[in-house]
Amino acid sequence: MIAIAVLGHGVVGSGIVEVLERNGESIRRKAGTDIYIKKILDVRAFPGLPYSDKFTESFEDILADEEIRVVVEVMGGLSPAYDYVREALASGKCVVTANKELVAAKGAGLVALARKNNRNFLFEASVGGGIPIIRPLHHSLAANEINEIVGILNGTTNFILTKMIREGMDFAQALALAQKQGYAEKDPSADVDGHDTCRKICILASLAFGSHVYPESVHTEGIRAVTVHDIRYAESANCVVKLLGQARRQGGKCFMLVGPALVSKESSLAGVDDVFNGILVRGDVTGDVVFYGKGAGKLPTASAVISDVIGCIGTGDAISTLHWTDSDGKNVVDWREEPGARYIRCKGKGLSGPVTEIFGAAHMLNRSGMPDNETAFLTPALSVLQLGEKLKRLRAAGAEILGSIRVWEH
Repeated sequence: MIAIAVLGHGVVGSGIVEVLERNGESIRRKAGTDIYIKKILDVRAFPGLPYSDKFTESFEDILADEEIRVVVEVMGGLSPAYDYVREALASGKCVVTANKELVAAKGAGLVALARKNNRNFLFEASVGGGIPIIRPLHHSLAANEINEIVGILNGTTNFILTKMIREGMDFAQALALAQKQGYAEKDPSADVDGHDTCRKICILASLAFGSHVYPESVHTEGIRAVTVHDIRYAESANCVVKLLGQARRQGGKCFMLVGPALVSKESSLAGVDDVFNGILVRGDVTGDVVFYGKGAGKLPTASAVISDVIGCIGTGDAISTLHWTDSDGKNVVDWREEPGARYIRCKGKGLSGPVTEIFGAAHMLNRSGMPDNETAFLTPALSVLQLGEKLKRLRAAGAEILGSIRVWEH
């Protein structure tokens, strides 16, 4: 019988209790032993629960308990989660977390501390919710050189964009619906401004490329500026708009980018809709492998957490394939120098001629109800500096730039 402690009794914490109760017998068979929660850390009181006696407000109660072999951190944020996780690992306990902010900011040091103490720091639930992606990256695909990872990594933004695509909602309407249905927080900034996606792609890139990628090194854009008009122009190019996290090996460094992108409908990622996530991993041996499923939610995330707990129990030593080194934050190339095609929407009379003159092989787009004074097109591959110079010339020709979205070349 294995005793664990859970730090936090919010949505995911209560989900862990629920899954252990619901599938206890099945989990026992797979783990080879019973797993039971001995203590739950939370400053709030939960009277009337069948397991109210397990609650404590003191982390020291957990740290000092030698029977507790695995600590599960589902509090979120960096403080006090980081200190608790570090102390648990230093004391010889394994740690499982769903905290993407913690792993993205402190993962290299925590993985190293776990290895130093021959313990495990596991975080399958930090990316993709219930989708298995962390273990496949470092274990199942270990024979591959991973060259690229591109993912739809945030269910909230994907739900919003899906409503804009399918039902013609504007951003504000779709966000309000996401909040009403519980997919978006009251303050949706972490999701709609791309920060959640950034943390997740940083975790995947760190693991795949072997060097810690810090979120502050990654250019990040959200979806607030995407309009229904942009969606309709994308359709005329046989594309959909998705919020992508991109990581690509580039020499001894990596190219990283988070932002909305036009994705061809021929891509497997184009059909990832609603609150689902899709992650494309490109290996030199396997080629493209796509992982798909619900990226968040109480029970899918709890499932990934418990899978990691079983992994800790079944492994006597630190998992040898799960590691990466720290970095100085300079392992990311300047995204502005990377050429890429762009979707441009602008306002002004008689712009077709200037667009062709300035951009050359521009692909003109259209939509139903397109005003006479609106022009939309796809540019050839340009760096940010090159694009800026050409847009400057276009403005001089009388154009007002209304929108710009990168095109993902899959």
